[in-house]
Amino acid sequence: MREERGSLIPGTERTGDSPGMFESFFLGGFECSTHRRADGRRLDLIAATSHDRVAAADYRLMTEHGIRSVRDGLRWHLIETSPGRYDWSSLLPMVRAAREAGVQVIWDLCHYGWPDDLDIWHPEFVERFRRFAAAAAIVIRDETDAVPFYCPVNEISYWAWAGGDQARFNPMGRGRGFELKHQLVRAFIAGVQAVRDVDPRARIVQVDPVINVRARPDRPRDARDAENYRLAQYEAWDMVSGRVWPGLGGRPEYLDIIGLNFYSDNQWFHGGGTIPLGDPHYRRFREMLAEVHRRYERPILIAETGAEGDARAPWLRYVAGEVGAARAIGIPVEGICLYPVLDYPGWTDDRHCPVGLYGNLDETGQRPVHAPLAEELARQRHALERAMEAAPPWQLSGAAAS
Repeated sequence: MREERGSLIPGTERTGDSPGMFESFFLGGFECSTHRRADGRRLDLIAATSHDRVAAADYRLMTEHGIRSVRDGLRWHLIETSPGRYDWSSLLPMVRAAREAGVQVIWDLCHYGWPDDLDIWHPEFVERFRRFAAAAAIVIRDETDAVPFYCPVNEISYWAWAGGDQARFNPMGRGRGFELKHQLVRAFIAGVQAVRDVDPRARIVQVDPVINVRARPDRPRDARDAENYRLAQYEAWDMVSGRVWPGLGGRPEYLDIIGLNFYSDNQWFHGGGTIPLGDPHYRRFREMLAEVHRRYERPILIAETGAEGDARAPWLRYVAGEVGAARAIGIPVEGICLYPVLDYPGWTDDRHCPVGLYGNLDETGQRPVHAPLAEELARQRHALERAMEAAPPWQLSGAAAS
């Protein structure tokens, strides 16, 4: 595989606060979910946040904060209007706006949604996704000379749980989570091969939550079940790399960049109850990063992290500090993505979720900035620059400590 740890990706250079493969260490993530809720309503968060209308302005806002790399998404259900027929009008303005703004994009090809005529449980789903991924890669290759980055299928593990076991959103399954996980892994692998056939330079991010599950202090007998649940977080990565269920087609080269999603509720007691930061059962994020790296020895991206309301700046301070500690011992964390970088309407109730660096468009067409988060981001960028100046070359390259 073209992992090239310890070196730059061909055709890129380090600039500003970029320590390696991304154009900036801090990224902005645009919410791009397109799933159907349990009531049948399809969400389109790119449209709901007006990002589809003002993508060029949104990308420019990112650069004002030193963010030159972002996560964004394709809306498969809008693009594939009928089997094998593609309308790229929802994508091309975004690709061109990013190119003009000098912003690098990690493109999500499937963020929980798919065309209505397709049955996700059927083998045709994998084949249609393969063809869609190849077609998308051709469009993006022809629009820009930059090395492309893709997340073929977002959050396989979470999607399998929410859509296959809990019926929280499509495909509204119950007790079929493992089956759905297998199907999503097949689609992911097909998507990886499709985009690499089109553009061998393509880099792949496999995004899933990183979690910690503990037995409640008053129920120590649950320790084994809690640990088994915790270890299940690795199943999708193990399947993609062929460690387990090799009949799905996984291979080591399909696991390129590990994308970790980490929020304040990613640690809980088995049977219920979030473990809060500061609790003795709370696991330091740096330890979770170290475990992932020991297991896979791949570059890591914090693909999603953020908090709501006044917790935004303190949460970034905590995550950045933990990432700094991890990098100091040679764990190759290549970036932190603020996600979502825009406020958005809640999935289930459309409530205003104040999570972003920027808010909704106001009456003048401007997005208000959340000043405390902007100030904390600036502090963390400066801290990173100082660390880069002081760090030995092996540390900047992301090479693992021996």
